[in-house]
Amino acid sequence: MRIFAACEPVDFRRGIDGLTAECRRLLNLDPFSGAVFLFRNRTLSALKILVYDGTGFWLCYKRLSRGKLKWWPVEGGGQVSARDLQVLLYHGDPRSAGYAPEWRRVQQPSVSN
Repeated sequence: MRIFAACEPVDFRRGIDGLTAECRRLLNLDPFSGAVFLFRNRTLSALKILVYDGTGFWLCYKRLSRGKLKWWPVEGGGQVSARDLQVLLYHGDPRSAGYAPEWRRVQQPSVSN
């Protein structure tokens, strides 16, 4: 799954329609592509996740009860790995987190009779 983060903050009064417009404006990407789009507020205290599942949009909102997000991509097209997103959602910093290496596809062993 492709995950993209808008590097600059967005107005968190925006809902699904406003964030789909931001997907096109900030990221130059199609919000109907099935990719996951991440947005943050100006103060780094909340994030929104937008994804289209083929039948409609999901919009998730997380506001930290304390502190600020410890990390946010600032360049490089805003592409984020699933591992980085997981650490970010748990209020961590992927640059310094000690965890298992990224997931990768493993070839299935061939079955012979």
